[in-house]
Amino acid sequence: MEKISDVSYIDKVLNGETSCFAYLLERYSKQVFSLIVKIVGNREDAEELTQDVFVKAYGSLPQFRRESSFPTWIYRIAYNMAISATRKKRPDCLPIDELLLSEAPEEPVEADFGDSDVDMRITYLNRALDQLSPDERAMIMLFYKENQSMDEIALITGLTATNVKTKICRIRKKLFIYIKKMEVE
Repeated sequence: MEKISDVSYIDKVLNGETSCFAYLLERYSKQVFSLIVKIVGNREDAEELTQDVFVKAYGSLPQFRRESSFPTWIYRIAYNMAISATRKKRPDCLPIDELLLSEAPEEPVEADFGDSDVDMRITYLNRALDQLSPDERAMIMLFYKENQSMDEIALITGLTATNVKTKICRIRKKLFIYIKKMEVE
């Protein structure tokens, strides 16, 4: 059985077969929810925003220009709506000393951890991720969890690919510093 492309479903929706949008909703709702919950940090808000994203996407389908893939397009809508929602609430993010940031290593640190150390590192990483701003968490999640390329993240966030690369490098340094601080506490 031949798999129908997202664009074919979009064309069907635009030609009046509105029930075909259910396929896109089913295919991408979990990923969109996952991105939003990482940004807003609250499942209930993320559920509501996910619904809003798909309502907006449905209404905006005629503007889908096909310059990017449908997932990239819907991620951009989700990213923008989630960031807007977090700006209204403005959570506190811990400031980081610029000197510490400049001294953090550029390359990933490799180490041999025992099983208990791995569990502790995962705990530290999750706590460090919670200390990032919503847009920083989103970028890290898009890159590492969703395996989006720098170019795709640039399309989603509206930044340049170079800016995305720089920001991800800076975010990794922040995470390194946060984790190091936790290790000495």
